[in-house]
Amino acid sequence: MKLYTYHAEQELDVSLDRVFGFFSKPENLQKLTPPSMKMNVLTPQPIRMYTGAMIDYTVGVGGLPMRWTAYIADFDPPHRFVDIQLRGPYAYWHHTHSFEAKGEGTLIRDDVVYGMPLGLIGTIAHQLFVKRQLETIFAYREQYLAGPVDW
Repeated sequence: MKLYTYHAEQELDVSLDRVFGFFSKPENLQKLTPPSMKMNVLTPQPIRMYTGAMIDYTVGVGGLPMRWTAYIADFDPPHRFVDIQLRGPYAYWHHTHSFEAKGEGTLIRDDVVYGMPLGLIGTIAHQLFVKRQLETIFAYREQYLAGPVDW
């Protein structure tokens, strides 16, 4: 399986504790995802984040709802957490969320390593739309966070 990487960074004029607090609430994932993807958190709320937590949700893939189960492999407040897809559209998904204080603000880093299912078909799908979809998701998130957010 070919693995791909995606990296994003965003600096915000918001304290590390407030930014991490926002990101560590899985129910906020819906706010950070384009509405067209129809993100829906299935795990009963409030959800407590910790190493070993599992979070279920659905997300629209090609217009169809797909179940996704994320496993929190590492939770180190307020600096990082790692989610791994146990069930979902990818053959492999490992997402490291890092947070670093920058003066009064926060630098957010996302490092995603992912692999596509279905061999050659997955490779073609990645080139045709999956890569662009990831870029769109993170661009939406960046725009959302730059606006007025209820931290």
